[in-house]
Amino acid sequence: MPTSSETPDLTPATSSDAAHDAGDVLALVAQMETVAFLRFAGAAAETTDPERRLQLARLAGASLARQERVLDRAGEVLGTSEAALALYVAFEGAFDEFNARTRASGWWEELVKGYVGHGVAYDFCRIVAGALDPASRDIVVDVIDGELTSESAITLVDEATNDDEQLASRLALWGRRVVGEALSVVQVLLTDNASLQRLLARAVALRFEGTDDEVPAAPSAWLFGQLTAEHARRMSRVGLAA
Repeated sequence: MPTSSETPDLTPATSSDAAHDAGDVLALVAQMETVAFLRFAGAAAETTDPERRLQLARLAGASLARQERVLDRAGEVLGTSEAALALYVAFEGAFDEFNARTRASGWWEELVKGYVGHGVAYDFCRIVAGALDPASRDIVVDVIDGELTSESAITLVDEATNDDEQLASRLALWGRRVVGEALSVVQVLLTDNASLQRLLARAVALRFEGTDDEVPAAPSAWLFGQLTAEHARRMSRVGLAA
């Protein structure tokens, strides 16, 4: 996926560049929260268990609240809510191909697809957020933590797979398929978006600042190693083999 000849772009950002870069990350996170809302709402509509429907409905509502929070910050950074909305819309089709290639056969697969597959994109945003202004970075990290550490989503999958070995095997296989497609989405986002490229290079440089280790010559190679390792940890957390 990543090329081996990358040279980190450490050119100091102008205030305009920094605002646009932050706006891009915030808009991408907001778009992912929209996807999460639709996923949870769809799963809630499919389940016949009233308790699970309520859990999923709450998850959907929390996703919308987080979306509004990051869009509000994007408007502050960019100067207008219209500018924030424009960047949000620009990411509207970012997950279309991913969704087309990972059509779930049921709501369990849909839930794992979101937690594991979209989790890769959230991990990417967390990493590049390391190069943002402190206020934007804190909001991005807080929103991502709220999405990825949702005990309701983790508990639902964990309990189901503990009680059904066949389901656990099927979802583990599904998770392995989904993560490959999710990594491809990140690669496309990096290829198509100069802001994300700049932020990744700076975030990686900051990670290694003050250490004895050299800054990786290929930031995206380092990135994909991090994303793959985090995927394995996430699968383990819901009791699935990576």
